[in-house]
Amino acid sequence: MKTADLVIAANTVWVVVAAVLVMFMQAGFAFLEAGLTRMKNAAHIAGKNVLIFGVCSLVYWAFGFAIAFGDGNGIVGTHGFFPSTNEMLSIGKAPYSFFTGIPGATGYLFEVVFAGVSLAIVWGAMAERAKLWVYFAFGAIFTLIYSVTSHWIWHSGGWLFGKGMQDFAGSTVVHYQGALAALAGAILLGPRIGKFGKDGRANPIPGHNMPYAVLGTIILWFGWFGFNPGSTLAVITGDKIGYFGYVALTTNVAAAAGAIGGIVSAWVILRKPDVSMMLNGVLAALVAITAASGFVAPWAAIVIGLVSGFIAVAGVLFVERIGIDDPIGAVAVHGMSGVWGTLATGLFAVPSLAANLATGRGGLVYTGSFHQLGIQALGLVAVGGFTFSASFGSLWTMKRLWGIRVEPETETAGLDVSEHGMWGYPEFYIPVPGGYGTEAHGHLGLAHGPARAAPAILADPVPEPSG
Repeated sequence: MKTADLVIAANTVWVVVAAVLVMFMQAGFAFLEAGLTRMKNAAHIAGKNVLIFGVCSLVYWAFGFAIAFGDGNGIVGTHGFFPSTNEMLSIGKAPYSFFTGIPGATGYLFEVVFAGVSLAIVWGAMAERAKLWVYFAFGAIFTLIYSVTSHWIWHSGGWLFGKGMQDFAGSTVVHYQGALAALAGAILLGPRIGKFGKDGRANPIPGHNMPYAVLGTIILWFGWFGFNPGSTLAVITGDKIGYFGYVALTTNVAAAAGAIGGIVSAWVILRKPDVSMMLNGVLAALVAITAASGFVAPWAAIVIGLVSGFIAVAGVLFVERIGIDDPIGAVAVHGMSGVWGTLATGLFAVPSLAANLATGRGGLVYTGSFHQLGIQALGLVAVGGFTFSASFGSLWTMKRLWGIRVEPETETAGLDVSEHGMWGYPEFYIPVPGGYGTEAHGHLGLAHGPARAAPAILADPVPEPSG
């Protein structure tokens, strides 16, 4: 076996492991989103992560992988649809000539989990009020939208890649895109019932399980070590062996700074060290460092993380203030921080690291030139215009033809029982031997004891699914 073969084998092992870490982030989204929303929607919101990853995986195999990484032109890949054995086992050959260090199948696995993450972001701002069938329809559409911009920025023949845009692992491609689609959905759906009063002021709708949200954040932080370091796609990057270890370092210090920045910003702005804002600070920092992780020095990663913590807090409040109901904070955490991370790369990219990655130039701080910052801004405008218009247009069409929001009575009852026929926490809603409302739980007090009145929903038949 030649040395080159051993390198390919090592690359393949590393990329598959990284892909599995990124796939595990779906569990993080499930806990985070379910925890930050209401109990009556918990199973629906957690379970949709399995559904959308299933939809995404099949659509990406049939169409998305070819659009994103198939041989083609600067706008879109035109070869490699419905790939089979030969295409997936080849290395550095048509139709996936881009992947020179790993087999096509390994490339597919790594890239499809990224598409799944971007799609998971979309539903955060649409939570608790979208019909189930919309997950199927828009999930397929957005997978294709995502694939087009992936080609622009990540494929060596893409037009933004050719201009030198730096987006190491997807602050723009994954997070900014997902947030833009989420924003389009939130605007078209409108706020949840009761979110805004007649005077326009927002009413708090707290999530039902903060420990779930904490666990989800830790899982996402863990999975990000596949997300960013795995984007090297190799054990040797440029002339650096094990470069993915450096990327892991910048990822971690940024997230740590985001946690501090988030909780301190909440303490100053809200007068309370809000735990959810600390979690948002971590995630916002991870989003921002995703573009920069391979390009910046550790000190810059810390600066990026600290600023992201502030963006998470101020951004969530701003989105709410302008009348948009975003239950998870997706627009601020993934959108605004995605913008910051993309621009921060143009500020702080180290020239030698840009040269090692053979992508773009050094940032403004090192070179005194606005060139790289301008390229980053161009990418944001191009991706933003395409993604938001395509997402808004497709969701608007679906809304006009079939409706994308559940009926008021369905939303009030909760999507668990209305869409799926069962609550995520059935003990709280229906009689269960030894459950709440029985003598077994009498020690919990009157609120949970035998005298507790049954919820009004039990007096009526279970509503028919409306989705």
